[in-house]
Formats: sequence, structure tokens, C-alpha cells
Amino acid sequence: MHHRYPLHIHISTLFLALILLVCGVLSGIGYQLSSKLLEESAADLTARISRAALLEMRRIIEPAEVATHLLSLQRVTSATSLKERLDSLEFMRQALDSSPALSSLYVGYDNGDFFLVGRVGHGSASEAARVPAGANYVVQSIERVAAAPPRGRFIYLDAALQTLRDDDRPDYAAAYDPRDRIWYTEGLASPTQVKTPPYLFFSSRRVGTTLASRAGGGRSVVGADILLDTLGKSLARQKVTPGSEMVLVNAQGYVLAHEDVSRMVLASPESNGKPSLARIDELAVPVLVPLLTVVRQMQGQEAAHALGVKVGDNEWRVSVNRLILEGVPPLYLVTAIPENELMAGARQVIRQSAKATLLVLLLSIPLTWLLAQSISRSLRRLASEAEAIRHFEFSRPIVLESSIKEVTELALTMDGMKRTIHRFLDISQTVAAEQNFDRLLPRLLADTLSAAEARAGVLYLAEASQLNPAVALDDSGSALAGDLPSLDVAHTGPLLGAALAEGIARAGRLQPEDLDSLGLATANLAQASHAMAVPLCNRKNELVGAMILLSETETDSHRLSFVKALSGSAAVSLESKALIKAQKDLFEAFIQLIAAAIDAKSPYTGGHCARVPELTKMLARAACAASCGPYQDFQLSEDDWEVLHVAAWLHDCGKVTTPEYVVDKATKLETIHDRIHEIRMRFEVLKRDKEISSLQAIAAGKDAETVHRQLAAELQQLDDDFAFVARCNEGGEFMAPESIDRLQAIAARTWLRTLDDRIGISQDERLRKARTSCSTLPVAETLLADKPEHFIARRAQDRMPKDNRWGFRMQVPPLLYNRGELYNLSVARGTLSTEERYKINEHIVQTLVMLSQLPFPRHLRQVPEIAGGHHEKMDGSGYPRQLRREQMSPLARMMAIADIFEALTAVDRPYKKGKTLSEALAIMSRMQQEQHIDPELFALFLRAGVYLDYARQFMQPEQIDAVDVEALLTATPPFPAAV
Repeated sequence: MHHRYPLHIHISTLFLALILLVCGVLSGIGYQLSSKLLEESAADLTARISRAALLEMRRIIEPAEVATHLLSLQRVTSATSLKERLDSLEFMRQALDSSPALSSLYVGYDNGDFFLVGRVGHGSASEAARVPAGANYVVQSIERVAAAPPRGRFIYLDAALQTLRDDDRPDYAAAYDPRDRIWYTEGLASPTQVKTPPYLFFSSRRVGTTLASRAGGGRSVVGADILLDTLGKSLARQKVTPGSEMVLVNAQGYVLAHEDVSRMVLASPESNGKPSLARIDELAVPVLVPLLTVVRQMQGQEAAHALGVKVGDNEWRVSVNRLILEGVPPLYLVTAIPENELMAGARQVIRQSAKATLLVLLLSIPLTWLLAQSISRSLRRLASEAEAIRHFEFSRPIVLESSIKEVTELALTMDGMKRTIHRFLDISQTVAAEQNFDRLLPRLLADTLSAAEARAGVLYLAEASQLNPAVALDDSGSALAGDLPSLDVAHTGPLLGAALAEGIARAGRLQPEDLDSLGLATANLAQASHAMAVPLCNRKNELVGAMILLSETETDSHRLSFVKALSGSAAVSLESKALIKAQKDLFEAFIQLIAAAIDAKSPYTGGHCARVPELTKMLARAACAASCGPYQDFQLSEDDWEVLHVAAWLHDCGKVTTPEYVVDKATKLETIHDRIHEIRMRFEVLKRDKEISSLQAIAAGKDAETVHRQLAAELQQLDDDFAFVARCNEGGEFMAPESIDRLQAIAARTWLRTLDDRIGISQDERLRKARTSCSTLPVAETLLADKPEHFIARRAQDRMPKDNRWGFRMQVPPLLYNRGELYNLSVARGTLSTEERYKINEHIVQTLVMLSQLPFPRHLRQVPEIAGGHHEKMDGSGYPRQLRREQMSPLARMMAIADIFEALTAVDRPYKKGKTLSEALAIMSRMQQEQHIDPELFALFLRAGVYLDYARQFMQPEQIDAVDVEALLTATPPFPAAV
């Protein structure tokens, strides 16, 4: 298909092409010239930087040379004692201060004495740890006196040279002799000042050089350590471009100066792990890696060396310049400049040329073209606005003035369309964003009233064949006066009835029948003569509600169309929110059903699952209301409150898996039944056996009176022994060792069993008995026994691997249950064995497992952590995961306090009496001192009066006694804040 264009477009295109061609050629030439100029400038700048680096080194070293020379003329070089040497302390301090690069000045003597004055902080890290506060200088001295061990001293001085501390360092004197040092031997042998090549100081791990010269007529050598670490900063300041790399290296390629000092020092394998200077290829800078060979090949060359290096997709311009410093082997300054940064100026020329080209184009277009542009500009503007509408951009209105009538009318129409779509989307988004169903209804009606420009309205919800009024508002947002009746769908008046029958919105004048049917006759709406009836139907075209929008004037078709479109979105949102609300109500009922079932399962926990949520929420509200302290910024969102509500109600849901006979175990031998009755029967058998034996003895001719007396004693002993066993069965706080011994003695007695104990029993018990061989009847058995069939093994699914995915870290007993009679009767405290106590504690494990398997929505995913943490302790000694305070959320720590306080004060436990406020809080105060509960939350629990609010609502009046809050708070230990 051939496209045809007006003539002015062809002419304009030709001029545009010519101008673009000329400007492109000029830009290319400018780019070439700029590139060459920048390259020459970079080379000149690199040479200048090399000279500046050399001058910087001289600036650093020359003052130190002067100071060293002057020091060699001082009396300190011939002094024979520390006291004499300290006379030169002021001179050496001034010499140090005159050159910031000087690290220390020192003198080594031919008898092995040593005297050093240095700045604090230029030594090793271990030495820095010994420096007293306020110290500026340190004097290190070694004195060697005949017939006495050498004495080493470190004297720390402040800025005024006042002694802060004088330390004896015998190890220093024993380990250090200046006469063994290279600086001493070379300085003593040379008639002039000796200067070492830059190297890494071992103690401070900083680069420097050492000066040394002979003094005192050859009896001593003066030395000075000079730091060169400012060279790296100087190089960084002189970089050609931000991405340039500048490195000063020696002839072997070891780095002496770089802007990143931390990269210069490595633990080199060549030096047995000791710190050493990094080579240029070890700085972790890719462009510098291939330059090690270049530097090593430049030895003996005077000229600078330039080359190009490519690293990945980047090109670099590299130059290597030789630096000559008197008395020091040659050094090399390596400069690497990224080409994209170097050529930034040339690219800027291209951009400026492009701008100039655009300017020429704008000035070269003929007047006729400008006139055509004035027309097309309006159309392009409208096209841009249409594109903005397509991308849902409604931030500005369409304001367009054009001399063409059609263009102006199109602009006005598009502006109206834009505002309508914007309003529709705003209402839909507002309605969709509201999560609370009860707040959604008035908001939905108010937004619809505003969009329809109506004076008042009523929103109805459909239920079976009824329309029930949910919200009635006027245009100011106030509720309408009076009660509106529910409507039968079949008798709603002419207007609403027609709309419901057709399933679409209708507008019209209100008839008296409409007012009577809708119950609007008594409302203050005398001027409302027109209305819109809007049925709300869901995606299945089922009626979910309806709206009546009242106005004083007739509704035009445009507003009615808008309301029709809005009603569909409103109905879907209404249905969705109603469904979500129903699901939440169902979930809430299910949660409370589980909690009620747990409380009803055992008389010992009645009401616990209902009271803990209330107390937890009280404490959370107190934290949100706190205006000071660690919780002053603590707040909970609506989702957070829902998380807390669900977690609190489900915090003990794992108890559904705990056997009742374990939870309710009242005696030590109780399982499904109390096995004390079996033991009682064995005692009865023994008593009968004794009576039979007595009768047999009398029949055999023994003295009846003696036999009866002996029988009475034996029967009394059996009665006493059984009474003792029965008392042991009842449990208690403590069981003495002698009681255990007596229990063992009673257990050793035997009785005769004549009946088979492997018949009439369950399959599980038969399998446990099969572990031992069957005895021949009759058989003598001990009165109390821990038989193999009493040991119920823990199955694989009952074990807890150390690497379990929940992170449980509980000590699991080897057996699932141990029902041994002697084992259970010997329980020292209470009635529960180790296995049974673990079974009860395991409810929190089951809680976490059960909750972790539920597909909670995103905002409820913290429920398992909060619900499963109320038995953890702040010091990490709790269970099931041994979490510490900082690993638990504030809500989990709140629930731990609520769970303990409720358990202490509950009055529905038949096995104990509910404690008073003061007793419960005293126990909890000790618990927070032992880091079992959060001390900050416990303080908030007391200060905010949460304990008292709960007591007034849930505790008996006689339990509410006086509490000394301040006394309890003074016992609260400090704890790091972790809200």
C-alpha cells in the first residue's frame, strides 16, 4: 500500500536530512579532535602527577632528614644514662612535631643501649591496647649495666611531656638489641646518612622508610622512621577521572601507595602468614593484574611506558612513569584511566552538537511548516492524553485551546471521559481496599452518592426474598432519621420493582407508592422528587443487594450509565467482602470451637484458652498506649491484632493430642485406672496366705496362741506396708531417700501367681509380654515390679531428630511411657514420670506442628511463632526451641506472661487453689529475675495496671489483695531492649 504525504512534509524532510548530514560530519570531526586533545592532556597530567608524587615524597622525607641530622649533633648521642638522655626529650618532641610523617626518633648505642621517642598510635595493635588515656608520646629505653640484667622501660607522656605511666619491660630489653639491626649496622658503616627503600613496618602495618646516620664519634647511630601513607591520599586527590586507578610500586611490583590502604597489606604465604605488601596484581583491581610484568621489565629504562589494556568490555589507557629519589632504588607510578571516562568530554561534544543540530532544525523549518505544526500539535497533545488514559494516568486535566472547533470539542469530550474513568476507578479502588465489611457498606453508599450527585440514599442487603436496610445516608455522610423497613422483593414499589425485575438500574420520578413501600414518607426528604433504583447482582446474576439514590432533579442518561457501570463493580466487591467476612466468621467460630473443646476436655484447664487471649490483648493494648519507655513506639495494625487474636486462641491447640489420663493423673500409678488396686489385691493375697499358713501350723500341732500372735504381727506389717505404698502413690513435693529404700524393700517381697497373665489381654500388651519367656505356673513374683511389658517403646514418628524442620530442641525420653510400678512410685515430686511430663510439655510441639501445616494467609503467617512461644524463656532455657528473648517477637513474649499469670491465678483447677495477686506477682517477679519472662513487659504489666484490670474481670474478690508495685519493679534487672 502506497502512502501519500503533503508537499510541505517532503520539503521539510529534505531540509532535515541535509542539516542532519552537515551536523553529523561536524560532530564527527569535533569528536576526533576532542579525543586527541583529551589523550594528550591525560598524558601531560600523568607526567605532572608523577612529578607531584616525587615532590610529595621529598616533602615528607626532607624535614625528617634535617631532624635526623640535628639529632645526631645532640648530647643524647653520647649520653650514658636514661636521665641524661631525657634532657633531650623536648628537642626530640619538637623534631617529631615539625614533621607529621615522622613516626619516631631513636638512638642506638655501641654498648647495646637504646633510646626512642615516638608518637602513640604508630605501634602495633597489642601495644596500643596498653597505652593509658591521654598519652601522646612514648619513650622506649634499654639500659645495659655491667653485672646486671638489661633494663627495658616504656614511659608514657602527655602533650606537656608529663609522665603518665612508667612500665618496666624486661622482655623488651631481652628481645631487642639495636646493634643487630640493619639500620644500625648500615648507619655505622656509612659516612653519610642512610635511607632505606620504602617497606612495610611490621608493627603498624604501614608503609614507610627509615633514615640512619652515625653520631657521637661513632659510638652511636641516630635513626628515624618515616610514614609514607599520605602518598595514597595525595594520589587519590590527583586522579584524572573518578574511575582512574593510581598506584606507586617498587621495581619488584610491590605496592607502596594506593588510595585503598586496606588492600596493600596481605598475609602472604611467602612470609609464613606474616603481613607483607601486596603486589600490583594482588590489589583485586583487574586492570592492574597484567601490569606486574610491565613494571618488572622497565628496570633501567628512563622513558615512560604507555599501553592499552582491555578488561571485559572496558578499554583502559595505562602509563608507567619512573620516579628517581636520591638514595632509593627507582619507583614507578602506574596510572590506569578508563577510556569511557577519558572520552566523556568528546562524547559531551557529540551531545552538544546534537543539541545544536536540533536548534538549527527548529530555526530552519519554513513558516508554512510552523502553521501545520500548530494544527498537528493539538492532535498530538490529544493523542498523548489518550495514551495517558490508556496507562491510567489521571493526574492532570485536559486543557487545550485550538482555533479548530472540532479539536476543541474533542478535547472537552476527552476531558470529561478522563474525569469519569478516574472517578470510577477511584471509587472501585476505595471500595476494594476496604477490608472491614461493616465500614465498607457506608463507604460504598457515600461514594456512590457523590458519583451520582444524589441528595440521599439507602443501601439494602438481600437475604432470601427480603431486602434489609444496611445503611441510610444523606450527601453529607450523616445517617437518615427514622427506621427503614425491610422490603419484600415482590413488593418494593414501581421504581425499584421494575429495576429488580429487569436487573438494571432505572431512574424516574418517585410515586407515592414508592415512598410508602420504601418507608421514606416520614424521612426529611420532601424535596427529593426523583430517584435511581440500582439492583446489585453478583457474577452469577444473583441479587445481593440494592440501592435507592434520591435527588431533587431528573437524572440524565450519562449519570445513569455511570451508576450502572459502578453498580456491577460495587456488587462484586460487596459479594467478595461478604464472602470474606463469612469465612472469617467461620474461622473465628472454628478457633473458639477448638479452644472450648480443649478446655472441656479436662476439668483442670477449664476457661484457660478463653482467658489467655483477653489478658494478652490487655497487655498489647497497654504497650500500644505507652508514651515512654521501650514500647513508646510500639503499635499494632489491624492485621497485627488479628494475628494476636488467632495465636492467643490457638496457643494450646496441641493439647487435643495429650491423653486425658496423663493430664488428669492424680496418683503415681494412675493410667486409665489407678493400678494401686492391683497392688492392694496382692497385699490381700499375702494376708490370706499368712492366715492359711497359720492355720496349717496350728493343725500341725504348734501352739495356737504363739501362731496367732505371730500372725497378728505379720498382718499388721502388711497393713503398714500397704499404707506406706498408698501414701507414696498420692505424690507430694518431696520423697526422702529412706522412703525409696523402704519402697525397694517392700517391692522385694514375693507373692504366688497361679493364673496365666497372657490371656484376655490386648494385642499390644501381649506383644510386650512376648519380650520375655513364659514362666511355669505357679510362679513367685515380686510385690512391686518394673516388668519389660511396662516399657512402651517410642515409635519412629514419636522421635524428634536434631535437624527437625521446626527447630525443636527438647530432651526426648527414650521410652514413650514407662509404667513400671516401682519406677512410678519412686517419682520424687508430684505424680508424673519423666515420660509423662514430656508428654504434657509436648503439647506445645504439637501446637507448632499443627499450626505450621495450616495454609495461613500472608498476614497471619506469624501465628505459629506467637502461639508456639509461650513456654520459651528469655535466657534460652525454655521449650520447645530454646529461643532467647531477642529471637522472640514482642507478642510471643506477651503471651508467655499472660499464660503464666492466668495459670497462677486460675480458680478452676481442682488440684490447687488460685493464688492471690501479690502471691502470683511475687512468683513472676522471681521468674523475671531468673530471665524466664521479659522484665520490660513485666514492668509494663505492673505499671499499666494490666494485672488489676484482669483481676477485676476474671478473679475472685478474695484473691485481689494489695500489691507493692514499686517493690516488684526495683527487683527488675536491666535487660537490652528488643521490641
